[in-house]
Amino acid sequence: MLNDKRVRIIIGHYGSGKTEFAVNYALNLAKEGKKVALADLDVVNPYFRSREKHNLLRDNDVKVESSYVEGSGTDLPAISAGILGPIQDESYNFVMDVGGDSAGARTLGRYHNHLSETDYDMFCVVNANRSQTQTVEGVTHHIRSIEKTSRIKVTGLINNTHMLRHTTVDDVLRGQKLCMEVSKALNLPIKYVSAIESVAKDLPKDLEGQIMPVKMIMREDWM
Repeated sequence: MLNDKRVRIIIGHYGSGKTEFAVNYALNLAKEGKKVALADLDVVNPYFRSREKHNLLRDNDVKVESSYVEGSGTDLPAISAGILGPIQDESYNFVMDVGGDSAGARTLGRYHNHLSETDYDMFCVVNANRSQTQTVEGVTHHIRSIEKTSRIKVTGLINNTHMLRHTTVDDVLRGQKLCMEVSKALNLPIKYVSAIESVAKDLPKDLEGQIMPVKMIMREDWM
């Protein structure tokens, strides 16, 4: 069970696996029988956008809000006004996939007043294999810059340390060590330990954070 607050905001640096986690998370919520919407707020990074899996998500009962114009082959540097609906509609479990840096977080900032009035979690996805987030200082800087721009506080960490399909248990455990140091420094809990299914099954069961096996949905098999 994914027992977090109703609105879940997912942030993370480029290459962290933020969007992969957000899509898997939304699909898992739908499997639990919940009414789910996912918003793609990433208007900065043109790669691996959750809105590109619109049909898959819709077929699995996840409503998608984004800047994509269906059937056009294009999307716009703007955010759908429909995003406000699931923020205010308490019947939804809402997942927000936010751009990878403080510039991307500016789009989140416009919803600051609405989010401050409701229950939300903002989780930072950490990949210790990315150059910008290999140290406590790097992760802290990333979190603080997003918080400053969006005016919304991070409430938890997600260890998603990976090397795509070459990920090993040691990769995840190294990332867990970093997340534990960040957790102590910032007084933030580790909420999830995310890994591809073949690795997740071999992780120690006593790790801080719920182990979440993920499918590689955003990348084709050849990537």
